[in-house]
Amino acid sequence: MVPDEFQHGSAPPGRGGTAGAGPLLGAHMSIAGGLERAVHAAARHRCRALQIFSRNSNQWATRPLTAEAVGAWKEALARHPMVPMVHGSYLVNLASPDDALYRRSRDAFLAEARRCETLGIPYLVFHPGAHVGAGEEKGLARIVRALDWVERRLGSAAVTLLLECTAGQGTSLGSRFEHLAWIRERLRRPERVQVCLDTCHLLAAGYDFRSAAGYREVFEALDRTVGIACVRAFHLNDSKKDVGSRVDRHEHIGKGTIGSAAFRRLLQDRRFAGLPMVLETPKAGEMDRRNLALLRRLASTPGR
Repeated sequence: MVPDEFQHGSAPPGRGGTAGAGPLLGAHMSIAGGLERAVHAAARHRCRALQIFSRNSNQWATRPLTAEAVGAWKEALARHPMVPMVHGSYLVNLASPDDALYRRSRDAFLAEARRCETLGIPYLVFHPGAHVGAGEEKGLARIVRALDWVERRLGSAAVTLLLECTAGQGTSLGSRFEHLAWIRERLRRPERVQVCLDTCHLLAAGYDFRSAAGYREVFEALDRTVGIACVRAFHLNDSKKDVGSRVDRHEHIGKGTIGSAAFRRLLQDRRFAGLPMVLETPKAGEMDRRNLALLRRLASTPGR
C-alpha cells in the first residue's frame, strides 16, 4: 500500500515526511494484462516508485474499474510498498480553444483523477496543454478554469495534480517556469496542484542544468517563480536533443546530451530527498534494470 506519509494533505516526501534519505527511484511500467502487473514488474526492479497509465492513454473511451481490478492493484501494493503515480492521457488538452474538445478534455481529466482516488494513487501527472494558436495567456487562462472546475468536483478526494514541465514543442504550454507559476497563482486551491519536473523537457526548453553553476541557476530560477517546495516528483530522462531544441526525445541515462554528472547532482540534492523519481526512457531489453542500476550508483557516489 502507499505509506501514510505520502497521502494528500500530509508532509510531502523529503520535506517533513518519514521517507528514507535517498530518492524513491522507479520507472513507468505497462499495465498490459492488469494494473497489478505493473506493480510486480516494478518490484522485480526493486523500485520504490512507479508510474502507470491507468487506462489506454491514446483513446477517449475507457472501461470502468472493476472491484476485482481495484482489489488486485491494492493487494499488489500491499505486498510491494512503493509510491504510485498516474500519467494522464495524451489526448487531454485543458488549454484547447475548441469548446467541444475543451469540455471533453475536462471531463476525461476529472474521470482520471477519480480513478486515482479509487485506486489510492496520490499523484496524477499531466501536461498543461497547448493553446493551438489562441495565444499563451488565453491558453493558460483556460487551464486555470478547467482545473478549478475539476477541483470543485473532486472535493476532498486524496489526489494531488502534478503540472509537468514541457519541452515547448509547437504551442505547448508549460515550457517556462513562469507558465507553471501563472497557473498556480490563479487557482482557487493552488495547494491541490503541484509540479513534476522532467529532466529531458527542462533541457529541451532551454534550462541548462548540466554544469554545477547551471544547476544552481536553474533551480534558483525555479524557486523564485514556482517555488522549490512545489516540486513533488521527477521524470528522469536523458535527452536525444540538445539544450533549447524544444524537441521531446527521451534517451537512456548517461547516453544523451544531459550526461551522468547532472543526474548525480540531482539525485544527491537534499532538497529532493524522498521524492519519487521515475524513468520514462525507451523500453528495450534490460534497459530499465541498467538505467536504474546507474541511477543508484550515481545517487551513492560522490561527484568529482
